[in-house]
Amino acid sequence: MHPLNNADGMLFDDTYRTITGPSEGLFKEKGSKFLAYAFPIQRETDVKMYLEAVHKEHPKARHHCHAYRLGLDRNNYRVNDDGEPSGTAGRPILNTLYSYDLTNILVIVVRYFGGTLLGVPGLINAYKSATIDALTKATVVAKTVNEVYRVRFAYEQMNEVMKVVKDQQLTVLSQSFDNNCSLEIELRRTMVNGVIGRLEKLEHVKVEWLG
Repeated sequence: MHPLNNADGMLFDDTYRTITGPSEGLFKEKGSKFLAYAFPIQRETDVKMYLEAVHKEHPKARHHCHAYRLGLDRNNYRVNDDGEPSGTAGRPILNTLYSYDLTNILVIVVRYFGGTLLGVPGLINAYKSATIDALTKATVVAKTVNEVYRVRFAYEQMNEVMKVVKDQQLTVLSQSFDNNCSLEIELRRTMVNGVIGRLEKLEHVKVEWLG
């Protein structure tokens, strides 16, 4: 079974919502300033890069709290309260990402303490409000989840293979035409069963899932 099929063999939805570029938000309460930074991300290593950049920009801030979500799985997330009471910072940021139905996104909220304690409800509201301000200023876009396959075939099969590529309007990432030919193609997840099934029916054609 394909690793991204579910137990019934049905493919998951292949569209998701994310932001096109960085955005910033601000919330003030009783002297404390909450600066929110939203970034589109593709992998966990992006998180470290942005965290380091924001720390460098705000070295004297009391807290650098964050949350991020990757992919369509609601379990693929991380939250960090960075010294704030547990559940008052990272979780409100994450819940806001869920309510806006966004993924592949990181939000960092930097707090400058104003001298007055806000209490748990006040903190939750502040981190949520700063995140909302950043997200409302961001441009949201719908993207598709794509997969990459390598197709190997004999030179004699080139016309048949390329007909599938043309008919399905597939994206060719790389190609090598020799005695033994290969293509790397990218396609939407919902197209996988039809396209790969059609290619595998061709004689002397091998298809390998790359990710």
